[in-house]
Amino acid sequence: MMSRSYTNLLDLASGNFPAMGMGRERKKLPRVMTVAGVISELDDDQANSVSSDVQSSIIQDRMIIVANQLPVKAKRRPDNKGWSFSWDEDSLLLHVKHGLPEEMEVLYVGSLKVEVDVNEQDDVSQILLDKFKCVPAFLPPDIHFKFYNGFCKHHLWPLFHYMLPFTASHGGRFDRSLWEAYVSANKIFSQRVIEVINPEDDYVWIHDYHLMVLPTFLRRRFIKLRMGFFLHSPFPSSEIYRTLPVREEILKALLNADLIGFHTFDYARHFLSCCSRMLGLEYKSKRGYIGLEYYGRTVGIKIMPVGIHMGQIESVLRLADKEWRLQELKQQFEGKTVLLGVDDMDIFKGVNLKFLAMEQMLKQHPKWQGRAVLVQIANPSRGKGKDLEEIKTEILASVKRINETYGHRGYEPIVFIDRPLSLSEKAAYYTVAECVVVTAVRDGMNLTPYEYIVCRQGVSESQSESGSSSSSPKKSMLVVSEFIGCSPSLSGAIRTNPWNVEATAEAMNEAISMNDAEKQLRHEKHYRYVCSHDVAYWSKSFFQDLERSCRDHFRRRCWGIGLGFGFRVVALDPNFRKLTIDAIVSAFSRSKSRAILLDYDGTMMPQTSINRKPSQEVISIINQLCGDPRNTVFIVSGRGRKSLGDWFSPCKKVGIAAEHGYFMRWSADDEWELCGQNSDFGWVQIAEPVMKLYTESTDGSSIETKESALVWHHRDADPGFGSCQSMELLDHLESVLANEPVTVKSGQYIVEVKPQGVSKGIVAEKIFTRMAESRKLADFVLCVGDDRSDEDMFEVIENAMNSGILSSNTSVYACTVGQKPSKAKYYLDDTVEVINMLDALADVSDPFLSSDDEPGSPS
Repeated sequence: MMSRSYTNLLDLASGNFPAMGMGRERKKLPRVMTVAGVISELDDDQANSVSSDVQSSIIQDRMIIVANQLPVKAKRRPDNKGWSFSWDEDSLLLHVKHGLPEEMEVLYVGSLKVEVDVNEQDDVSQILLDKFKCVPAFLPPDIHFKFYNGFCKHHLWPLFHYMLPFTASHGGRFDRSLWEAYVSANKIFSQRVIEVINPEDDYVWIHDYHLMVLPTFLRRRFIKLRMGFFLHSPFPSSEIYRTLPVREEILKALLNADLIGFHTFDYARHFLSCCSRMLGLEYKSKRGYIGLEYYGRTVGIKIMPVGIHMGQIESVLRLADKEWRLQELKQQFEGKTVLLGVDDMDIFKGVNLKFLAMEQMLKQHPKWQGRAVLVQIANPSRGKGKDLEEIKTEILASVKRINETYGHRGYEPIVFIDRPLSLSEKAAYYTVAECVVVTAVRDGMNLTPYEYIVCRQGVSESQSESGSSSSSPKKSMLVVSEFIGCSPSLSGAIRTNPWNVEATAEAMNEAISMNDAEKQLRHEKHYRYVCSHDVAYWSKSFFQDLERSCRDHFRRRCWGIGLGFGFRVVALDPNFRKLTIDAIVSAFSRSKSRAILLDYDGTMMPQTSINRKPSQEVISIINQLCGDPRNTVFIVSGRGRKSLGDWFSPCKKVGIAAEHGYFMRWSADDEWELCGQNSDFGWVQIAEPVMKLYTESTDGSSIETKESALVWHHRDADPGFGSCQSMELLDHLESVLANEPVTVKSGQYIVEVKPQGVSKGIVAEKIFTRMAESRKLADFVLCVGDDRSDEDMFEVIENAMNSGILSSNTSVYACTVGQKPSKAKYYLDDTVEVINMLDALADVSDPFLSSDDEPGSPS
C-alpha cells in the first residue's frame, strides 16, 4: 500500500515554484536495478515508492557515499581537449572506506569542483564511473550558486555556527529562492543515486548539511532503503535553530534516515531538543543506544567524533625532510618557542582573538618578548562575503600593530602565512611547533590538533626512510577552544573560552611554560587516543550502528504516507493490519457471546472536538448494540463518572468504567461499584501540595482533580522545561508517596497519581471473568482504543486466552486508532472509521435473538 497522491516533492515543498534551469535531459548511466520496471518509470516524480519486494541477484553489500563534492580532482588537459582526473588524497570521504568491510564496494555520488560543459557531461560521467566508481551530479550554474553560496553558506552555515541574521547587511535575510535552489540541488543528487542504486543490497551514507533533505527524496522512492546521515558541522541549540523558516522541513527530512550522526553529545542533544520542541518527539536510551521513535521506526542517534587517516599523515612525514625545508624552519626559529595556528580564513575561527591573546601574553609576560613566535597559517576561504573581507582586514591590522609594537630586527612575534600550503609543508610547521592554539568560536570538529599530535610523534626509525627520526621522548601541548568538536576528546589540552582574551593568553603561557615531563604525559595520552580513534574506527563504528538500525527493515511492513516534506514511513509489525468491516461483521455474525470494549476520547470522539458530548448517531449505535442480548458493551474511559453517566444516560444497558476503571457499573439501573483496593484518600493531602509547588514554578501547567486521582498536566508548558519538571515531579511524588497505596505514572504530558490496582486492563479482565462465570464465555471480543492506557486492555486480552477466561477459539479484534506501534493487531485510521465499523455491527445485531440462540440452529 503506497501513497499515490504525491505529485512533485519539489513543488509541494516550496509552493509550486517554477523549475530552475535543469538543462537538457542527459543520457542515464548504466545501472543494475533489482526493482521490476524500466528506468524511465523510476525517474518520473509520480512513480510509487518502491518497496523492493523483488529479491536481488547480487549478494554483496555496497556502500553509496553521497556528499556535496566527490573525492576527486579535475583539471583541463594541456591541449584543452577533455579532462584529467585524480584522487583527492585530502578528502575525508576517500578514507571512509578503510573502516568498511574489505569486500564491500564503495561508490561515490557528488559534484565536481569544476564546471563541466553540458556536451562533455556524459563522457565525464562514464570515465568517473569506470575508473573511480564516482557518479557526478552536475548542477546547473544558477542552481549551484544559489544552493552552495546562497542557502548553504549564507543561511545554514552561519546559523549552525550560532550567527543570526539580525539585519539585512549582517548575515542576510531568509531568501526563499535560495531554499528552492537547495531543494532542487538535493533532488538532482537523489536522481544520480537512483540511477545506480540496488535498493535491497546497498547502504547509503549521506554527508553534511548540504544534503539534509536528500533522505526524503530517497526514502520516498525506496521505503526500506538502509540509509545513514552524518553532520560534520555543529547543530545549534533549539533557540537558534527554530529561527530557520524551513526548520520542520529539514528535521522531518533528516528523520527519514535510519541513523543520524554527530561529532559530540552537545550537537546531538540540540538536535533531540529540536525534535522534542517542534515535533513532539521524545528520545529513549536503551542498552547504550539513543533512539527516536518516529511512526514505528526507531531513528538511531550516533555520537562519534571523526578521526584522521594515520597512514596518510605518516606517509607525509616520511617525505617531509625531502619535500620541505624542515631544517631551514628549525634554523629560522632557532632559540624561539613556536606556537602554531592552522585555520580556514572565515569569521568563526577566532584568528583575531588568537592574535589579541598573543599580544596580551607578551604584555603580561615580557619574558616571551623576542622568544615566542605565533605562526598562523590561513587556509583559503570556502565562502565569500562582506563579513569575510571585514575580518581579514581586522586580522591584517592586528598583525601589523603587534609586530610593530613587540617586534624588532630579526624578530616578528606573529608570522602570518596567507597562502595555500600542502599537508607536507604543514607537517614541517607542526614538527617545529611547541604548542598548537585553536581559538575557534564555533567549529564542527577541527582536526588540526589531531594532525599536530601525530606530526610531533613522528615515525619510528624502522618506518622512516631517512632514519632521521629521533627516539627521544615526544611532547606536545594544545590550547583549544571549548566550542570546537574535538575539545571533549582531548582531555590533556588546556581548554579556554576564546572570547576571554586574558584567559586565553594565560593558557598559552601555561602551555609553553609547562615542564617537559608533563608535556610528555599529555602528548602520550593524546597520541593513544588519536591512534585508536582514527577515521577507519569512526567509519567502522558508524557502519556497525547503521547495520543494527536497519536490521528489521525487511521484516516489518511499511507504508509511505504524507506529502512534500511531511512524507514519512510508517513501520508496523508484520501481523498488524487494517481492520476490514467485512471480516469483523462475518465473525460477529457467527458468534453467540460478544464483549465490546470501547474507549471514548480519541476513539468515538475526535480529540480536536470542543463539544465532547456524544452525537445522536453514537447514542443510537450504542443502543442498537446493547439491544442484542448476545452483546456486552462497555465504555472504558479515563473521564469522570458524572460526565459519562450524564452523556450516556439514554443508553440504559451500556456498561461504564470511569476513571480508568476505578468506578464501574454494568447498566444504568446498577449502582456504581468501587473497584479500587481501598477508599483511603489521605495521600491527596501529601500529593496535592507537591503538585501545586510544581504548578506555581512551571508556567502553563495545571492540576486536574478527579474523584480517584490527581493529574498534573504540562502540555501548555515550555516543552523542555515541562519535561524536566515532570521527571522531577515524578521522582518527588514517588519519594513522598512510597508508603501510600497509590501508583505514580508519567504519560504524554502528564504525571498521574491514582490508587493501586486501577487500570483499563483490570476492567477488561473483570468483564471477561464475569461473562465466564455467567456461562457466557465470550467467543468474540472487540476492543478499540487510541492511547497508552488502552494498551493495558490489549495486553490483558492476549493473557486472557491463556488463562481460560477467554476461549482459544475466541475471535479477538484488538484495534488501535491510527497507524502506530501497538499491542493491538488491527488499526482503523480515525474516529469516523470506528463509528462506521460500529454502525455495521449494529446493523447485524438482533434485539429479538436470545443469547442461547445461534443463527441457523434448529429451534
